[in-house]
Amino acid sequence: MTSSSQARNTAPESKTLASMLDRLGEVAVRTGLNVAPGQQVIITAPLEAVPLVRRVTEHAYKAGASLVTTFYTDEEATLARYRFAHEDTFDTAADWMARGMADGFRAGAARLAITGSNPALLAGQNPEHISRASRAASRVNRPAMEIITNFDVNWNIVATATHAWAKVVFPDLPEDQAVMRLWEAIFAASRLTGADPVADWAEHNATLHRRATFLNEARYTALHFTGPGTDLTVGLADGHDWAGGSEKAGNGIICNPNIPTEEVFTTPHRLKVDGYVASTKPLSHQGTLIDGIRVRFEAGKIVEMHATKGEDVLSRVLDTDEGSRRLGEVALVPHSSPISQSGILFQNTLFDENAASHIALGQAYTKCMRDTAGQDEAALVARGANSSIIHIDWMIGSGEIDVDGIDANGTAIPLMRKGEWAVPA
Repeated sequence: MTSSSQARNTAPESKTLASMLDRLGEVAVRTGLNVAPGQQVIITAPLEAVPLVRRVTEHAYKAGASLVTTFYTDEEATLARYRFAHEDTFDTAADWMARGMADGFRAGAARLAITGSNPALLAGQNPEHISRASRAASRVNRPAMEIITNFDVNWNIVATATHAWAKVVFPDLPEDQAVMRLWEAIFAASRLTGADPVADWAEHNATLHRRATFLNEARYTALHFTGPGTDLTVGLADGHDWAGGSEKAGNGIICNPNIPTEEVFTTPHRLKVDGYVASTKPLSHQGTLIDGIRVRFEAGKIVEMHATKGEDVLSRVLDTDEGSRRLGEVALVPHSSPISQSGILFQNTLFDENAASHIALGQAYTKCMRDTAGQDEAALVARGANSSIIHIDWMIGSGEIDVDGIDANGTAIPLMRKGEWAVPA
């Protein structure tokens, strides 16, 4: 738990900020989670998120939640591990907590993650220690994360402004101004500034649903991305399904997994990605900003990799496991998305992935595949779904990228031109 002084550091001081924070809490519960009466809610959040957690908790109980339980993370304690822990301890992870989380989700609890961590927290720390700790955490958390990636329960991610994150995003502003500027950016990207944010989200979801429906009816076998540094064909998994915006979870609850979101996405075929691609925005990963990424795929696998910055970290990511060099997601986002137009590099995947079309290394979302009932992992892999302990998104779209859908006859149909949709919503 946080002390009163810690909570005060990010507590809303104005009625305007207080009301916007309440809006975010309401949208997280009503639109994001759509909490069902009697349902438990499990929240993970940084210490500075206390004001937002309290608003979320209040709205969750108003919606009928039976119990809200929050687990807070302390970045100073996290940093202390890398500074002072013994060399042989970095393969240790809290498996007992991971089992408890998985048990909670299996019992039907909704999951809310509040993001806001310092992107540069681990900068300067031993990259081998970071890699080992990350692999250990990914392994023990996999059962819980599979419940999430399979979309068995309703879940949602929203963001809170923190001092450390704000200083990274707006380094030239005084700290308090940077925090307020970050809050304003979060509220705008999260579509909270209109007269009725819940209604605005319903309208936005309808647009994303129309996009997904169009792509599902088209049944393209592949996407072809072309532009500066990019000529990439992404084959799509057998029986893939496009999704975007609100969706029905396995427990029957319709929720919005990500707030904000601007994407429609699906599952690539792990063996059918070929060509080369260049990143269009930097990737922030575990304290390192990886920029200028250029990779080449053959038969679904990255066989050549370069980066102008952070190449050693990217190399470690690609060596995580067999599936880390293959794709688990491909997503389409227009260049005119509000996050792109803001011009802000958030160094946070929740926001940056919604600024541009992107691909993700690692684990596939099997919810983006049809007729999966009764199929085990081996069967899904045979259909093209990738398996890995990582899932890392990086941006390949811009105002200079074109995207074609390739149909069963090999015909290319324009989907995006110069980063904008070439088909009606």
